[in-house]
Amino acid sequence: MTDTAAIADLSFEDALKRLEAIVHRLESGEASLEESIALYTEGASLRAKCEERLQSAQARIEKITLDPDGAPRGTAPFDTV
Repeated sequence: MTDTAAIADLSFEDALKRLEAIVHRLESGEASLEESIALYTEGASLRAKCEERLQSAQARIEKITLDPDGAPRGTAPFDTV
């Protein structure tokens, strides 16, 4: 599944599962050199896809703000600093 469009259509969970399968195959030592290169290339694309999805999710995370009495007052954007 080295097709970039197919990778773009994967959910985060499916991309992560495929990446784990690639790592397992590469670690097994059973892949030929050519297959290993193809798997590595696909894995790099999948890693980038997962990282992009995680960054997108982090940007949407909000933190709950509290009033002086400790009661929830609303939300504010997630501060990554």
